[in-house]
Amino acid sequence: MAEKPEPVRVLYCGVCGLPAEYCEFGSEFEKCKPWLIQNAPNLYPDLLKESNAKEADNVSDQLQSTSISSGGSSTSKPEEVKRLPGGKTKKKEKQEVVIEKVVRNKRKCITTVKGLDLFGIKLGDAAKKLGKKFATGASVVKGPTEKEQVDVQGDIAYDIVEFITEAWPDVPETAIFFIEDGRKVPAA
Repeated sequence: MAEKPEPVRVLYCGVCGLPAEYCEFGSEFEKCKPWLIQNAPNLYPDLLKESNAKEADNVSDQLQSTSISSGGSSTSKPEEVKRLPGGKTKKKEKQEVVIEKVVRNKRKCITTVKGLDLFGIKLGDAAKKLGKKFATGASVVKGPTEKEQVDVQGDIAYDIVEFITEAWPDVPETAIFFIEDGRKVPAA
């Protein structure tokens, strides 16, 4: 007599609701990681290794900070590094505003402003202020690198540095750059 097959038991993620094997393809994988480490460590062994490595880094950072505060060696803290899935590392972005003029149809210009969000400025508010100040259309769009930027209609590069430093005092003039002939040129 043939054996009766058992039904397949599927473990669903408690965070995103997807089967645990498919969490990495969902939009909330970063939020799912702690749940997966605790409830399904055999599915993602790399996550377990990564969490153990982070714990080891935290312990070493604590030891290093206590030795610094107790009068030990005065080593400078290394640059912030973000870990991406797969073990790759990403350095923290420099805080700078990049302004570029793009010509289209031989006469019309669009001025793009990148990097305002790195100074804690909401791009929607910045687009609204720039549009009012220069009496033109301005919107927040995704650039070619999937980062959001503000596009302003017209060539406003002549007054924009002054306006940015007045409207948002947190942005120093030394952190503003223009793209001219493919090169980054400081505005100051």
